Amino acid sequence: MTQPISKKEYEMLATFRYALRQFLRFSETAARQAGITPQQHQAILAIAGFPDQDQITVSELAERLQIRHHSAVGLVDRLVVQDLVVREPGEADRREVYISLTPQGNDILAQLSTAHRQELRRVGPQLHLLLAQLTDEDVLS
Repeated sequence: MTQPISKKEYEMLATFRYALRQFLRFSETAARQAGITPQQHQAILAIAGFPDQDQITVSELAERLQIRHHSAVGLVDRLVVQDLVVREPGEADRREVYISLTPQGNDILAQLSTAHRQELRRVGPQLHLLLAQLTDEDVLS
């Protein structure tokens, strides 16, 4: 049987959600100011930040962004037009397409990541405290 949710827990959940939304709004605004969409920012970050690889497949990008493969293809098409990424056929399987950042893509990502790091330093302590409170059983009872 599940325990009922207390008013205090609802308040903490709402405050945590609000703090996350503020960060996401910051991120969306920063991307637009850099001349790209928030989804394009998420894509170039996913490419650069993929573990142990400098390039990723369209399928891997789709998984990271939690979008359908054909949506990822369209997103990559737009990123190629903006000279943010390049496509390269796979060496072992020519049907597989790899995506990597261009120098311009790297520059925009570095600019955005610097701004995001600063914003996280500002809001991180609040998010950390809220998350700790939400995961601490003693605080919730």
